[in-house]
Amino acid sequence: MAVLEAYEPIERRWADRLNSLDVAVDEIPRIAPKDPENVSWPPEVIADGPIALARLIPAGVDTRGNSTRARIVLFRKPIERRAKDADDLADLLHEVLVAQVATYLGVEPSVIDPTIDDDE
Repeated sequence: MAVLEAYEPIERRWADRLNSLDVAVDEIPRIAPKDPENVSWPPEVIADGPIALARLIPAGVDTRGNSTRARIVLFRKPIERRAKDADDLADLLHEVLVAQVATYLGVEPSVIDPTIDDDE
């Protein structure tokens, strides 16, 4: 429910450009940095150091040859562990979703939410 609440204002504002994007929640990330000592993530991954918090998966084709839609996958347990309380969780979810939607649309996060500082 917290993810839906955080995503709703973004989706409402950008509905015409997000109609081919899904949002999902997974318990834990199934990805890890290639070099845990020198962590470097691609732009489609939002992370806190070596722990991925979310990942944007582009549209494509699955192993059966079926088309897949682009989707943002948020990782529940790492996000919950970083939140101090319900308000902090809502803020973190908003920040992660803004960053992922911005990556999906190819814009800066401040375009999605002008209150976000792009230099953070």
